[in-house]
Amino acid sequence: MSFDTVLIANRGEIAVRIIAACQALDLKTVAVYSEADRNAKYVSHADSAVYIGPSEAALSYLDKDALIKAARQSEAGAIHPGYGFLAENEEFASACCDAGLVFIGPKPDVIGKMGSKIDAKTIAAAAGVPVVPGYHGDDQSDDVLTEAAAEIGVPLMIKASAGGGGRGMRLVDNLDHFQEQLSMARQEADAVFGDPAVLLERYVGQARHVEVQVLCDEQGNCLHLFDRDCSLQRHHQKIIEEAPAPNLPDAVREEMYQASLSLCREIGYTGAGTVEFMYEPAREAVYFLEMNTRLQVEHPVTEKITGIDLVAWQLKIALGEPLPMTQDDIHISGCAIEARVAAENPAENYRPETGRITLYEEPDGEGIRVDSGVVSDGYVSHYYDSMIAKVIASADNRVAAIRRLEKALSRYRIAGPVTNIPFLRDILELPDFKDVLHHTGTLESAFDEGWSSPETPEQDLKLAALAAFLITASDKDNSPWRSVGGWRVTELSGRTGSSYLSVQDESGDLTVMRIEGRQEEYRVTADGDDAKSLVARNAVLRDGTMTGEIDGLRFTADVRRAGKAVFFQLMGRQTVITPLTPEQRYLGRLEESGAGGNRLHAPMPGLITDILVEKGQVVEAGETLIVFEAMKLMQKLTSPSSGTVQDIHYEVGDTPEKDALLLSLETE
Repeated sequence: MSFDTVLIANRGEIAVRIIAACQALDLKTVAVYSEADRNAKYVSHADSAVYIGPSEAALSYLDKDALIKAARQSEAGAIHPGYGFLAENEEFASACCDAGLVFIGPKPDVIGKMGSKIDAKTIAAAAGVPVVPGYHGDDQSDDVLTEAAAEIGVPLMIKASAGGGGRGMRLVDNLDHFQEQLSMARQEADAVFGDPAVLLERYVGQARHVEVQVLCDEQGNCLHLFDRDCSLQRHHQKIIEEAPAPNLPDAVREEMYQASLSLCREIGYTGAGTVEFMYEPAREAVYFLEMNTRLQVEHPVTEKITGIDLVAWQLKIALGEPLPMTQDDIHISGCAIEARVAAENPAENYRPETGRITLYEEPDGEGIRVDSGVVSDGYVSHYYDSMIAKVIASADNRVAAIRRLEKALSRYRIAGPVTNIPFLRDILELPDFKDVLHHTGTLESAFDEGWSSPETPEQDLKLAALAAFLITASDKDNSPWRSVGGWRVTELSGRTGSSYLSVQDESGDLTVMRIEGRQEEYRVTADGDDAKSLVARNAVLRDGTMTGEIDGLRFTADVRRAGKAVFFQLMGRQTVITPLTPEQRYLGRLEESGAGGNRLHAPMPGLITDILVEKGQVVEAGETLIVFEAMKLMQKLTSPSSGTVQDIHYEVGDTPEKDALLLSLETE
C-alpha cells in the first residue's frame, strides 16, 4: 500500500529519529502530543502535530482511538509506533489496518504470537530453539505459580508476558518473598502493558544478554544484521549496548543467526525485529528469551557497524520495496557502543528525577552520534520514561570506541535534573567490562553496596566557587547585594577584600567559601580552613571559559550558569554548585541535623498503588511502607527509621506531588 504521510505514535528521541528518516525519504510527518509534551522538541520537528489528550499515557499515547482519529484528521496513510507504548500491541496494529492505515511493523497476528512471552517461548520450543527452563502456562492463579516457583527453585525470574525493557520483572532469591515480588511484577505489568500475566524462568547467572537484529521484506527475504551485547543492565534494564557482541565463539554466533532466521520464516515476519538470547559462556549454551517485533532502543549501534538505516528500511518495506541486498552483501565495519543518558540518581537506587533542564549541550566530534529528545529549558516529566538521550560512539575497534564514548560523556553538559552520566563513566572503567568478562549481574556485583557519587575534588569545588564569584561580580543585572545574601564584592571597585558565599554541591553538602584578593591573586578558603586555602593567579572568566594558574600550572575550565546553579568542568570532571542565601543555608543545616527522619515524602510526582501498613503499626527502618508508581516504574518506599506509624496522609489511588508528606512516624 502506498502512502506519503506518516503519523508517529510516539514521543521523545525516537519520534525525532523517525521524523528524520521520513524526511530523508520525502515523506511528510505528523507528530502527536499530550499536554506534557506540548512544547517538546519532536513536535516542532514534524511537518504537523495533533493534540491527543492529557499528560497521562493511558489517556494519550495509549489511546488507540485517539491515535487513529489523529491519523484521519491529518490525512496520514501510515502509522509508525516507534518503541514502547503500543509498538507491540496486536489490537492497535489490527485497528490501524481496519482503518485503512499502514502499520509500519509486522502483521498483527505475528505481533500477537511474539508479543506474549508465553506464546513466543512455546513457538520457539516447537521450532527447536532452546529456551530457558521455567513455567510458561496460561494458568495464572497464585497456587499454580507458587507451585511452579517451588519446582523451578531459586534464583528465579518473574517476567511480564506482554512486556519488555525490565518492566514487570522481578528476581526472586528467597521463596518466602515470592508472593510480594509476584504482586509487584503484576502491578507493574498491568500499569505499563495493560496485562498482568507473567511467566517464571530459572535465573541464568553469569550470563550475557545477546541479541540478533533481523530485517525481512514482504517478498519473503530474511536477513540478519549481526549481533549486539546488552549485558550491562540495572534493574533488568539495558544501559550500555555494543555491536558486535565481543568475544563470542563463531559457532555460537552462527547458532543464534540461524535460530533467528528460522523463527522469522516460521512466523512470516516482516520489517525490523530483534531476537534476544541469553548466552552462558561457561557452557557455551544459548537460550531464546523473546522476540521484539519493533525497533529497539539500541538500533543505532547496528546502523553504525553495517551502514544500514533501519528506520528507513522499516518505511521502505512498509511501502512494499524488496531488500536489494543478500546476506553476503552485509559486512561489519568497526565497533559501536551506546550509553543511555537518563534523568535518574544512581546513588539513590536509580531514582528517576524530574524538573526543568536549565542547560543542555550535546557532545560532538568524529565517531559521535547523539539521539535526543530534549532541549534547553525543556522539562523532564514524571509521566514518561526517564531517558533523555542516547550517546553512540563508533571506531575501528572496541577500545577506541569505548574511549570515544567516555570522552563524549565527559563533554555532555546537562543541568537541572540529576543524570546518570557519572555512573555511566564509572561503568566504562570497570575492568570486567574492558576485559569482556561482564554479564547481566556485573553492575550488582561491582556496586554491591550501591553506587556512590564520586567526591568532588576540593580544588574543583573551590574553583567552582571562584567561578560563581566571577560570574556574579560581572553581572550588571544581578546585584549580589540583592540576590545571594552575604556576599561582599569589591573587585569591580578596584579594591581587594573578602567575599563570603555558601555553596551547595550535587550531593547536598554545604560549604562556606571565603574569597579574597583580585585577578592577580585570588585566595579561596573553605569553612575557615586557612591551611588548605587555594591560590589562583591571573584567574579570568570570559565567554564561558575560565583560565588561571595554580602552583605555576595553567588550567582551563568550562563554566556555564544554569538558572541559579553554576556548571564547572575541568579535565573531564564536572562540578555543579548552587550559591545559597543565608535562609537556604539555615534550612539545609536543619535537614543535615536529622530533622524529618520520622517522615516519608514522595520522591517525585506519582501514583500510590499500595499502602502496606496501617496507623499504629510498629515498623523497622528500611521496611517497605508504600508502593509508588512513577515514570512507569514501581518503587518501594521504605521507612526512614524505626517507630510507630502515626499518620498516613494519602490513600491508594492518590497522586501526590514531589516532596508531599506521605506518612509520619512516632520515634524515640
